[in-house]
Amino acid sequence: MNYFLSHRNGTFALALAISFGLAMAGGTSARAADQNGGVPGDWLSRYAGARALGFGGAFVATADEPLGVVWNPAGLSQMFQNGVHFETAYLFEGTSINAFSFGVPARWFPSFGLTVLSLRSDGFERTNELNESLGSFYEGEMAFLLSASKNLSPRLSLGANVKVVRQTIEEFDAAGVGADFGLLLYLTPTLRLGTSLLNVGGPRLTLRETDEVYPLEIRGGLSKNLFSDRGLITFEIDRRSGPGVSFHGGSEFWVHPSMALRLGYYDDSPTGGFSYRFPHGIRLDYGLSDHELGVIHRIGLSFQFGGFFASSEAIPPVFSPIGEQSVTKFHLKAKTKASSSNWSLEIVDKSNQMVRRFSGKGAPPAHVMWDGKGESGLSLPDGLYSYQLTVEDQEGRKFTGPKRTVEITTSGPQGTVPIVIQ
Repeated sequence: MNYFLSHRNGTFALALAISFGLAMAGGTSARAADQNGGVPGDWLSRYAGARALGFGGAFVATADEPLGVVWNPAGLSQMFQNGVHFETAYLFEGTSINAFSFGVPARWFPSFGLTVLSLRSDGFERTNELNESLGSFYEGEMAFLLSASKNLSPRLSLGANVKVVRQTIEEFDAAGVGADFGLLLYLTPTLRLGTSLLNVGGPRLTLRETDEVYPLEIRGGLSKNLFSDRGLITFEIDRRSGPGVSFHGGSEFWVHPSMALRLGYYDDSPTGGFSYRFPHGIRLDYGLSDHELGVIHRIGLSFQFGGFFASSEAIPPVFSPIGEQSVTKFHLKAKTKASSSNWSLEIVDKSNQMVRRFSGKGAPPAHVMWDGKGESGLSLPDGLYSYQLTVEDQEGRKFTGPKRTVEITTSGPQGTVPIVIQ
């Protein structure tokens, strides 16, 4: 990992200048919540998905999922597996917001993504000059983002969105095009800097006669992994022309390999949420935030598949070193972004102490056999053991497979045998 710790020169200074100098330049700090009325594209600028909302909207230095392109398109390069994400939220007075996002990581070519966001408000009353009701109409806005991201080095990636926005109010509608640019830089293996420049060159919409242009927005932030990647803290500074500067921050902790809790701060309100991982790459996200009109709830569902991964499976999952099934076979699979450098399969007991380790250079073999013995060569006691495959590529990326269990049992069937006296 020496490439993370060296070359701290003009690249770092430039990235820091982009992230924080631009975000703070040109005006004093102002609460966006107090000054955003009527700003074009405010719904999109203030959008926060269920997971990002738990971070208080501070996602520019994380952005490690398909929907992350809304904050920073460079985050697509952090994805290792294909991802599909759905999201929905009901706001107030007949207003709802929905999202769909899809991302595909690539090895040699840029990673690509497609995101669709929609906002709809119903129940607006239409009247004539005499204030007589003529029925109702709705207001709707949609944004389409076509994204690409490329690693220039193992620690630096760049990304861009082509953004198409459409707005409909009654019988009027308009569309406009703009662009977003993002940068993600690993200062150390656990510390990331992210920055993005949004709404470059638009979008510009003309519903009737007056042009409305989405204001230029600059975002910058840092995120740091803690507790062997079980925890994450992040903060972000956003600046928009008009609303001014806003601050966000949040934290995440995986209390269990399947469940994470989050707590954050968005402008002047607390936020929170959680995620739960189901088998086969499915994850449920929930986020909530306080608002002067009430509590806002957001729900997201994502599915990861294919792409780059590491995986191991013991067959049979229960074996007896002194029985007919005296060994188990670990089937190993891995696909890495760069060529594989080394691999390891660790087996731990119920106290999380490693009892056996298989490892080697290059790509993992198709399988390894285990006879239920520890590193010392002695047989291990009966019980459940956890195992996990980790593969590192030549550019320092680590691919960790799901943790699974295998059982050793040397005792026979348990129970009582009834005795019948005749």
